[in-house]
Amino acid sequence: MKHAYKMLLMAAALISASRSWADTLSTHRIPAALAVEAANETVAACARQGYRETAVVLDADGAIIVALRGDGAGIHTLDSAHDKAYTAVSFKNDTLALTERAKGEDSIAPLAKLPHVMFFGGGVVIKLGDEVIGSIGASGAPGAKFDDGCAHAGLEKIRDQLR
Repeated sequence: MKHAYKMLLMAAALISASRSWADTLSTHRIPAALAVEAANETVAACARQGYRETAVVLDADGAIIVALRGDGAGIHTLDSAHDKAYTAVSFKNDTLALTERAKGEDSIAPLAKLPHVMFFGGGVVIKLGDEVIGSIGASGAPGAKFDDGCAHAGLEKIRDQLR
């Protein structure tokens, strides 16, 4: 009887353990080396156009992997680039597209009152398939579309290496 009770307890533990394993989520992360490449290219792409840019790359949770303030970029660009990247990764969408959602009847504009949320172009998501694994924020160019273009240049630099 004692042996049967122990076997029953062991079976229950195994079933419980296998169930908890099945309930875990598989996630991917952007490696630091790729984040550095993306930030470098973002800043370089804007520098080639004569803009002093800052790039911030975040992981899927919104934590900073790398922040690169290009030569001559204003100090405010660190916060702006971070907030654009944070907004992109939080909303799982590029900030240029989110600016459109911030207009009109069903506007998300009130959410801009939340800390670090900025509906202004220059934040792009980094995806592995359909999964958002990070984001790039760019700030310093004379306009949101220029920042967006530089962030996309950073994304293109690493796109083929995302696996």
